[in-house]
Amino acid sequence: MSADTVLELDQVVAGYGPSEVLRSITLEVNRGETVCLLGSNAAGKSTTLRTILGMVRARSGRVMLRGEPIHGMTTPQIVSRGITMVPENRRLFAKMTVRENLEIGANLRNDKPEILGDIERMFTLFPRLKERIAQRAGTLSGGEQQMLAIARALMARPSLLLMDEPSMGLAPILVEQVFETIQEINKEGVTIFLVEQNANVALSIADRGYVIQTGRIVMHDTATNLLANPELSKAYLGELEG
Repeated sequence: MSADTVLELDQVVAGYGPSEVLRSITLEVNRGETVCLLGSNAAGKSTTLRTILGMVRARSGRVMLRGEPIHGMTTPQIVSRGITMVPENRRLFAKMTVRENLEIGANLRNDKPEILGDIERMFTLFPRLKERIAQRAGTLSGGEQQMLAIARALMARPSLLLMDEPSMGLAPILVEQVFETIQEINKEGVTIFLVEQNANVALSIADRGYVIQTGRIVMHDTATNLLANPELSKAYLGELEG
């Protein structure tokens, strides 16, 4: 692990009940990177994120955040160390307004003037949300809900942002907008680790990528090399996009 490594999974085994989902997963994410984890349904992508956050306990191996072991910590303890996730299917508080959802994203903070400033920053990043500020989250379009989910996560001022299938359920033009925003967030200094089935769009903005299949990492390279890899294209890209 280098001094720039923010997140490291070392030989992690995890699962549910008697079922073993992750089989000796090893990967790392360095400061300032966007790294994607690609795989089909049930490959272990979401379980990887849940294990990082302590929602699923690692049975063996290590999960390290900036050199500190976090695999024995509770989810709130891990989140307090600067990790936030944009969950699959957004999982917003549907009956609460856009503003209330953003405020909940900052619930571990006590710097009210800066929270207000960050809400305004979210409205600069996502102008559509400002137009919907008093609207209930459950009445937003799918694209607007994804914007709000990302903005809510950023309100915690994470140093590491986890994203679970950010393109899910979105029209192609909205997928493009969301991934452009992810690039902007990364340029502002947030390290990003995202899991995706849409390999082409994920690799188009990532620095590096890992491919997971039945709980094992089967491929790892720079995003450029993965996109150009005929083995990946033949074996995974068609499957991951479908």
